[in-house]
Amino acid sequence: MTDDPYKVLGVPRTATQNEIRKAYRKRAKELHPDLNPGDQQVETQFKELSAAYRLLNDPEQRARFDRGEVDASGAERPDQRFYRHYADADQAGRYTSTGGSREFEDISDIFSDLFGGQGRGNFRARGQDLHYQLEVEFLDAVNGARRRITLPDGKTLELAIPAGTRDGSTLRLKGKGAPGIGGAESGDALIAVNVRPHPTFSRNGNDIDVELPVTLYEAVLGAKIEVPTISGRVAMTVPKGSSSGDVLRLKGKGVKPENGPPGDQHVRLRVVLPEKMDSDLESFMETWRRTHAYDPREAMRRTL
Repeated sequence: MTDDPYKVLGVPRTATQNEIRKAYRKRAKELHPDLNPGDQQVETQFKELSAAYRLLNDPEQRARFDRGEVDASGAERPDQRFYRHYADADQAGRYTSTGGSREFEDISDIFSDLFGGQGRGNFRARGQDLHYQLEVEFLDAVNGARRRITLPDGKTLELAIPAGTRDGSTLRLKGKGAPGIGGAESGDALIAVNVRPHPTFSRNGNDIDVELPVTLYEAVLGAKIEVPTISGRVAMTVPKGSSSGDVLRLKGKGVKPENGPPGDQHVRLRVVLPEKMDSDLESFMETWRRTHAYDPREAMRRTL
């Protein structure tokens, strides 16, 4: 399919909605499968024509295509952050549609106008795929979850969020799109997923990164401390003499996708001094510095 629905319909980008409708009616009469039985090329052209009309006949979708937010199929482009369209809505409103039955009904009416109600029973076309956006929590995306969601038309669906779902990925609900024409199968519901950031965890492939604050004495003396993971808290040993920036690995504690091996969790240590410095620590460090001075920036200077 061409990337430009305007070219498919043969109209300029400045065309009015009425001009778009007229262009579609003209081309649809030429390419309708009932008038070209058995011609696969014409049938393909007719499907492309219908898809182009569905996009441009919806003023909102047309505007989003013109701004580069969706492609010629109406799907979100990979670089779009879907939460812009619904993050300020309530929870039910965060599952929204970018297509609907209005376009389907309009096209069906045109078929009736073109052929006087004749031949519609012989024409079969798969229903339109409908596009939605859904915001999910970070832990639901990485661990998997089941959610009951409400569609814009009020219908509810049980949605399985697979473990390892990535931000920007698309979930497909087969047969949950617009109904087909002439008894053909329904389209699918395509759900673009936006994963909320987490205050503690960040994802790198199937690995999870965490920055863990530790005390000065835990870093110097070593310690066994509790560390959060996406599946719960675990105990981890901090080696003696650890420094800020040291990274420890918790094997298998990353994302466990439905297919493929689990990732790891990488824990980056950050040594944190007390909020209030006391005289005992200052006195100790002053004495220690006189007898144990060292230069952690020596290697850096050699590279300059």
